[in-house]
Amino acid sequence: MRSMRIRPMRPYLAVGCGAIYTRRLTVRCFFANGTTNGRSVSFGSHGALIEGMKALKGDPLETTGSKVVTYRGNPNAKIMVIGEAPGAEEDRQGKPFVGKSGQLLDNILGSVGFVEDDVYITNIVKRRPPNNRTPLKWEILAYKPWIAEEIRLIDPSIIMLVGRTSAQTVLRSICSPDARLPISKIRGKWYEHEGKWLIPLFHPSYLLRNPQKTPGSPKALTWQDIKGVRSKMDALRLGEE
Repeated sequence: MRSMRIRPMRPYLAVGCGAIYTRRLTVRCFFANGTTNGRSVSFGSHGALIEGMKALKGDPLETTGSKVVTYRGNPNAKIMVIGEAPGAEEDRQGKPFVGKSGQLLDNILGSVGFVEDDVYITNIVKRRPPNNRTPLKWEILAYKPWIAEEIRLIDPSIIMLVGRTSAQTVLRSICSPDARLPISKIRGKWYEHEGKWLIPLFHPSYLLRNPQKTPGSPKALTWQDIKGVRSKMDALRLGEE
């Protein structure tokens, strides 16, 4: 398959929703798909999208030598989990959330009866940033068309935004004023956009660093949040489809 190359782009200062972050790359809603250097990313099937990702060249993190990390789970699922970026174990296996954070994520999902086949798990950024640092804004924007196309093709009813970067990036994309708030202020809150329900949650890596289960602790709050996801899914009658 022919490789898809992204030309390097100089980052620009963001002014607000709709402002230009990088040359010819504007902030557009993920649900309407984005562009890469003015070129749309569009595929006829999920399988074609994944092959396109694997052939990706010239993206901001290619020079790090890390692999493109695609997804795990069920492409037909109605629940989508979007994280930040791959870690070391994810880089080795080429799948998201397969390290210790992934094991905890599976336990969180399993606590309310979800199995891997019930969800589609992916990341905003498709390669591991150096030393697991937070992705830069222009890196996020360069990979934006790919997560946009994933959302379009998967067409989930519920999107779990796992961690600060994922939550703030997607909320900023739909011009929510809450995008500037810390994850502690928006976790567990539902946002509706074009028929899809979005909910931010703490990242499992944060929970691993804060293992307390006392009332009001991150783990206790996450238990409330995942029960909310279960209730929302049941209310939408997704389990009967």
